[in-house]
Amino acid sequence: QVHVVESGGGLVQVGGSLRLSCAASGNIFSINVMGWYRQAPGNQRELVATITRGGSTFYADSVKGRFTISRDNTKNTVYLQMNSLRPEDTAVYYCNVNTRGSYWGQGTQVTVSS
Repeated sequence: QVHVVESGGGLVQVGGSLRLSCAASGNIFSINVMGWYRQAPGNQRELVATITRGGSTFYADSVKGRFTISRDNTKNTVYLQMNSLRPEDTAVYYCNVNTRGSYWGQGTQVTVSS
C-alpha cells in the first residue's frame, strides 16, 4: 500500500504564489514519474507537470514559465512552485506517484481570487 498526501493549497490573489508538496509513503520500491494534475469544476482532470526520477520535466503549455516542479528522491516528495497565479489556475490539485502502480492523493484546493 502506498499513501500519497498533498499539502500547501489555499487562497491567493491574482499574481501571487503558492508551493504545493506531496509526500509518498508506504510500500515504495522506486518511484519513477511523479506528477501534478488539476481538476476545475465541470472540467476533466488535466496534466500540469511531471518529473522523472532523473529530473526530466514536462509542463502543460498553460503553466510553462510560471510553475516549477521539483522532487527530493530521498524523501519521496515532489513539489510544485506556482508563481504568477491566475484565476484559471483555480482547481483541486492532485499528486500522482508511479511505483509498481499508479497512486493518487486526495487533492488540495487552490483558489486564485481576482
